[in-house]
Amino acid sequence: MIFANTALCIAVCVLALWLLSLRLRDASIVDIFWGPGFGIAAAAAFFTASANAAPGESPGARASLLLFMACAWGLRLGVYLLLRSFGGGEDPRYQAMRRYWGARFPWVSLGTVFLLQGTLMWLVSLPLQIGIGFAGAAALGWLDGLGVALWALGLGFETLGDAQLRRFRADPANAGRVLSSGLWRYTRHPNYFGDACVHWGMGLVALSAAVPWRWLALLGPLLMTFLLLRISGVAKLERSIGRRRPGYADYQARTNAFFPGPPRGGAQ
Repeated sequence: MIFANTALCIAVCVLALWLLSLRLRDASIVDIFWGPGFGIAAAAAFFTASANAAPGESPGARASLLLFMACAWGLRLGVYLLLRSFGGGEDPRYQAMRRYWGARFPWVSLGTVFLLQGTLMWLVSLPLQIGIGFAGAAALGWLDGLGVALWALGLGFETLGDAQLRRFRADPANAGRVLSSGLWRYTRHPNYFGDACVHWGMGLVALSAAVPWRWLALLGPLLMTFLLLRISGVAKLERSIGRRRPGYADYQARTNAFFPGPPRGGAQ
């Protein structure tokens, strides 16, 4: 029931977003939903677990912890993306798709944008579904603490990295330049690194679930890390950013792509 209810909840949300995108002529709203969608998935799992619990019982402290972790991270990311895109129109990626597909774009976007993102969300949220739905009665332990610490590190990295980038872009003098200070001095993608840490943190907490197949929770962070490194994150961004930022090749040569580390060659 946990997995089915979560899938149904995500499906209803992405279908509603798709209908709204047709009215607004803006498919970008699906990106804003990515973070909050995990909070919704966690809430669906939590309420299903509550409904299945014995009278007078609750899903437990671990379930409540994961619900908080998902909602806090998802709300932060959703608000950030909403403010960043406000008044900017549809993302150029979707504009290009709209031009290519023409009148077929609404139906193409349903499958390749909205339903695809909903499917990925369901898979990546497996730690929440397993950790909340099968939390068990065991008290929180060291593995939960390690997961929370990793989640907090990731949330801090994302938040600070996004804030530094926003301030950098707000200064007209930085047009065409490369941000190489703050967290961006140690990794070219502190926001993606932070995002991976958040998902691994939730995965570690879910490993204390009261089922023998709880290791399946790690499929979520594994998939998310693969997407960030090879599909929608680092690899995709760096295919184009070098053409837009003349100094990016030098920045690449001295700065780690993903995991933070000291600059190479003694660069400042």
